[in-house]
Order: sequence, then structure tokens, then C-alpha cells
Amino acid sequence: MERIIIIGAGQAGASCVAKLRAEGFEGSITLIGDEPVPPYQRPPLSKAYLLGEMELARLFLRPEAWYGEHGIDLRLGAPVDGIDANAKTLNVGGDVLAYDALVLATGSTPRRLPAAIGGDLGGVHVVRTLADVDVMAPEVAEGRHALIVGGGYIGLEAAAVARKRGMKVTLIEAAPRILGRVAAPETADYFRALHTANGVDIREGLGLDRLVGEGCVSGAVLADGTEIAVDMVIVGIGITPNDGVAKMAGVTLDNGIATDIQGRTSDPNIWAAGDCASLPFRGERIRLESVQNAIDQAEAVARNILGAGEDYVPKPWFWSDQYDVKLQIAGLNTGFDQVVIRDGGSMRSHWYYADGTLLAVDAMNDPRGYMIGKRMIEAGKTPPPEVVADPESDLKALLKA
Repeated sequence: MERIIIIGAGQAGASCVAKLRAEGFEGSITLIGDEPVPPYQRPPLSKAYLLGEMELARLFLRPEAWYGEHGIDLRLGAPVDGIDANAKTLNVGGDVLAYDALVLATGSTPRRLPAAIGGDLGGVHVVRTLADVDVMAPEVAEGRHALIVGGGYIGLEAAAVARKRGMKVTLIEAAPRILGRVAAPETADYFRALHTANGVDIREGLGLDRLVGEGCVSGAVLADGTEIAVDMVIVGIGITPNDGVAKMAGVTLDNGIATDIQGRTSDPNIWAAGDCASLPFRGERIRLESVQNAIDQAEAVARNILGAGEDYVPKPWFWSDQYDVKLQIAGLNTGFDQVVIRDGGSMRSHWYYADGTLLAVDAMNDPRGYMIGKRMIEAGKTPPPEVVADPESDLKALLKA
């Protein structure tokens, strides 16, 4: 093992190269990114960076000089043109590079509105890259009207930032309620009330018919025929895994780039990590779209390339900041059949159970509840629902039980 190439200079790619060096790998490492900037944090883009509270330099995961200092060939603004998996080579920027192991950390792309309904008009934005936010930032200004399409966490975070900037905000969600795919009705109720209290006009069960405007968006026609004037649109309707490079390599695709429990694809010399990768978990194949998974999975792949032979068992956690509420999520709530509310006033948490087993916790301004819930989930422990529901109970004592 002398030559390792990582395609994708996001959180997963950056984590993989750092772990390879930390584990003592002394061979050549090439990190290839299609953006013209070194790896950076994505979560602050649509919040602190958009609001002008974080400088560009603070977004970068490491100074650009770090890569050279650690013998990493960082190639930016360099999309991959082709892969020959049999020869174990790839084409990038006119060069042919050989590899012994290849890591696909290509991330994901936001879904956009179709051009046929105005999705290509000026003023219609998605939130994913630094370039996306740089284009959007001048339009996020007091007194303007923003239409948010999609009531998932991306849409809700965008609504919160727009309101903080003094914008009028209308949010539409085609499904019966916000957070329909990712959270219980109780959590949706909490965030609906939060946004309504902050002046967001939330319209659920209502899709978009089309956007209108001459070159730039000026209005929207909703599915019920309502017409509203808008100055900009932010689209948050999910993401799709970037699998174009994987197709070049001929590896198996299944809800993204299919990997085994150690991160290896159907080609024994090619691995995958991050948003683009799907892995076996609890009898099904899932993708985990989070910073935590990008880091942990990429580091596991780095160790396994070097021979560790370790199974990657994810310990999912997520977070979202909206207004003065910090939401922390531990675990995966898939298949829950009971939600227990622990109401501590300003602190609140929702605990998900399935067949009496604790699956996940949504903690709103409740870091203690989050921490204890996370530790219980990882330890395979389940607190009695009646104890969880009593805000006076000592959950920490249950960790020792």
C-alpha cells in the first residue's frame, strides 16, 4: 500500500487524510476536490457565516498549508474525468494518477426545483456550498420576502436566519406536516410553535405550483392557487448522493455507493465514506447525512485501508440551531412506536421507543438529557418511560443501573 487517493475534499475526505497520517501511513496521499477552496465546515455556512458572524478563514477545517506540510497533494477545482478500476488509475486535470486504494468521499447535492416551474430563475437558491451562500448572502436583507420550500431541518434553519435578518418569511411544506420524515409529531409541534412565535408563516400540506418572474423570481403560485410576491426562494427539499464518480468506477450503487460494514465497495480497492455512502445497519441499508458520520466513517475507512479490519458501527448524533434553541439528536428513530415527553420548562426532550427499547432522543436546550440519552443508547440501556416522563427523576442514576 503506497498510493492512496481520496476523491472529495469535504468533511469526510479531510478526516480520512488526517487519520491516514495520524495512523502512521507514510506513502503518497492525494486529496481531490471539485471546489476551488480547501475543505471547510458546512454547518456554519447557512448560519454564522451567512449572518456575517464568522469569517471565511474560520470555516476551513485546516489551513491550506497543513496539507503540504503533511505531504498531502491537495488538488482543488479538479473534477475527476474518468476512472479505470482495472488499471487502478484515474484522470484528473489532464493527469493520470495511479492508486493502490481509492476512497470516494464525494458527498451529496441538494435537490433543485425543475426549470419547468421556475427553478432556474435568479433568486432561487439551495444551501450546500460556500459558493451557494456567497451568492445568496446579499439577498438576505431586512424587509424582503423569502419563500422557503421544504419543512425539514434545512428549511427551518433557513427560516430562522431569514427572520433574524428581519425578512418576511413564508415556509411551505407539501407533506402534511413539517419534519415529516425525520421527527415525531411532538417535535414538529415544538418547532412549528417556535417558528410561528417568531413570525414565520408556515403552510403545511401545500406544495408549489410554479415560480414566476422575468429572469429573476418575483412571485410564487402555490398548489392551492394562492399567489404571493417574493424576493427570493430558498429550496430545502433534500439531497441526493453524488455517485457519478462511482459509476465511472463501476462499483455497486444502492441508495448511494454501497459499502460493506467496513466501508469497502464492491471493488476491493475502492472504499466510500460520508453522505455518498450507504452501509448496512440494523438489517437495512442506510445513508447517514451528518458531520459526525462523515468524520467517524472516514476515519474507520482510513484504519481499515491500513489493515485494521474493524466493523464500523455508527453512533448517530445530529444537531440544529434555530433562534435560541439548540436541538441535539442522539440515535435513529426509525420504527418508533412511542414518544415520551420530558418537559423541564425551558429544557425539553422527546424520547423514542420501539417495542419498549430506547431508540433516539430529541433534546431541545437540554444538553444533560441529550448526553444521558446518547450514553444509554450506545450502552444498549432503556430507561422506563414513566421515569423519563418525570422531570424530577434522576436519569443519570439509571446509567449506573
